[in-house]
Amino acid sequence: MGPTGTIVFSTVGRPAYGFDLFSLPLDLSAPERRLTDALSINFNGHFSDDSHDVIFVSERTGSARIYLTRPGLPDPKTLASVPESLFHDRPILKNGNLYFISAHQSPDQPFKSWSALYSSPITEDHDSHENVITRLTPHGSADYSPAVSLSGKFVAVASYGSQPWGGEIQELHTNIVVFAVSDPSTCVILCERGGWPSWSADAAVYFHRRADDGWWSIFRVDFPGTINNVSRELFPIPNPIRVTPPGVHCFTPAALHDGKRVAVATRRRGSEFRHIELFDIESKKFSPLTESINPTFHHYNPFVSTDSKLVGYHRFRGQVTDGVKKIPHLELVASPFKDLRLLRLNGSFPTFSPDGGLIAFNPSFFDGLKIVKSDGSKRWTLIEGRTAFHNSWSPTEKRVIYTSLGPIFESVKTTVQIARISFNGDLEDKDITCDVKVLTREETGNNAFPSCSPDGGSLVFRSGRSGHKNLYILDAVNGEFDGGSIRQLTDGPSIDTMPCWSPKGELIAFSSNRHNPDDANAFSIYVIRPDGSGLTRIHVAGREGCGDVDRERANHVCFSENGEWLLFTANLGGVTTEPVTWPNQYQPYGDLYVVRLDGSGLRRLTWNGYENGTPAWKNLGVDDVDVGRLSLGSGHEVGDELRGQFDEPLWITCDF
Repeated sequence: MGPTGTIVFSTVGRPAYGFDLFSLPLDLSAPERRLTDALSINFNGHFSDDSHDVIFVSERTGSARIYLTRPGLPDPKTLASVPESLFHDRPILKNGNLYFISAHQSPDQPFKSWSALYSSPITEDHDSHENVITRLTPHGSADYSPAVSLSGKFVAVASYGSQPWGGEIQELHTNIVVFAVSDPSTCVILCERGGWPSWSADAAVYFHRRADDGWWSIFRVDFPGTINNVSRELFPIPNPIRVTPPGVHCFTPAALHDGKRVAVATRRRGSEFRHIELFDIESKKFSPLTESINPTFHHYNPFVSTDSKLVGYHRFRGQVTDGVKKIPHLELVASPFKDLRLLRLNGSFPTFSPDGGLIAFNPSFFDGLKIVKSDGSKRWTLIEGRTAFHNSWSPTEKRVIYTSLGPIFESVKTTVQIARISFNGDLEDKDITCDVKVLTREETGNNAFPSCSPDGGSLVFRSGRSGHKNLYILDAVNGEFDGGSIRQLTDGPSIDTMPCWSPKGELIAFSSNRHNPDDANAFSIYVIRPDGSGLTRIHVAGREGCGDVDRERANHVCFSENGEWLLFTANLGGVTTEPVTWPNQYQPYGDLYVVRLDGSGLRRLTWNGYENGTPAWKNLGVDDVDVGRLSLGSGHEVGDELRGQFDEPLWITCDF
């Protein structure tokens, strides 16, 4: 039997995106026009050949799928997709064929991206033949960011090839690969090191990469118009030409077919936002397009019309007068399993109350502690003005929550304390009072990540009091005070963290690098008995000593309610999209997985370009949560104001 119940989790930044597609005349002769309908997030668009239609990606059904819209069309039209896929990206409609990226076919080994290029024929009425989906990427390889030439004869992709993901989180180690539509099996490496290709007619390909001087820049490589009968060999052509100068970051080019101009997203010194500019290749001059119109919004991933009159992009839609204006407390996300529901939380570190009716969590930037109904309809504040993270609801007390008070991601000596939060008041009213009882001594340093035992009497948590971050078991009522007890569970120079008690109390699961304490980036799942015996590593990426098993970065582990499955977030699927094309993700990977206690039955639950994490699992069935209230069509009358507050990747802004 597969996994069942309800999983709630967080996604870095995603609830606040509020993206819509917009267009602007390149000569700025008319105002900006919104192209999409302010429902969910809409992004990565492309103009059709006649520029009347816009093909784009939207998450309105709980996963990224492909749609078409045009002026006067009441609702976007669904285009071809892979029914079992939860991720589609970068759609292009050309000469009756839809090209797109999907991530539904598992590669032959862990740490390979699932992203691959597919195509499907589309009728003149834009009806899709969903049963005719052709994979264009060779099996075992990964491709990103497709581009189709003006004639439709050639396709370029940013290709990772068949190698496993190298672990990079900034510029992916992709090459620009080109193949003919008539023969996808014959392809050439047009250029080594490059991403996000864009054709100028059939004569040249523009792309971005980080130059040797550190600036993200646009490069060009000329294409002779023919491909020899070879496969994945480097094309014998001159080195690419750098197009944009140092001193300004330039990303995601959209080349005009006149060969003289390219639209780019830029990030300049002195500006906090990414904007769209037009770069003249001959004069070497930039012409700003979006900064004067929307100076305080980020603008992403430009695309240009075939007639070179319009530029499109996506950005935060602002406080529009229609569409979705709220961030819901909880949002339904498409699940790969019928009996398993996935909910995205507007916050972090959720934990279910014993009856499943409430969820405690930390709001953005870990500012305090809140609780929300599990149908997303109402929310209360317990603590504010204090940094709190990682929560555990007492299994035996309806109104007791344990949390960590103090800064996150700090050293062993930094003061972080385990606290017991007891709250009172009528949950039908706004006012709730709570008592905060600190359970650990201030001088013991960094104490965090509590998990309560099934009998409610003990906490397992991570502490740095020994000089290393190990696990300890603590009295859940009195802590280290008033006769309470504490004992060390694990020891050694490793980082043992994020523990979770099993439902029956016989095991504690946690993340650790104890197989390689010198590597602070590679964590695996371990289980141990509460008496310190039976320490076992659970290999989710393969057997010990097999391949890249020690590259596992498995965190945020928790048990299913029947104790048969472990839920965690990991890097096993590599990177799904080019990281530089998204707003900030601290690590541009992190999908949810489940695995049985013996390491078998590994299954992926999420596919997207985000960082997903901090999950919690409860045996709540279909009838236990009002799914209609959580669906995107409900209007989200309850939630936070949508402000679009998200940042550039830290590894870009640190250059300034």
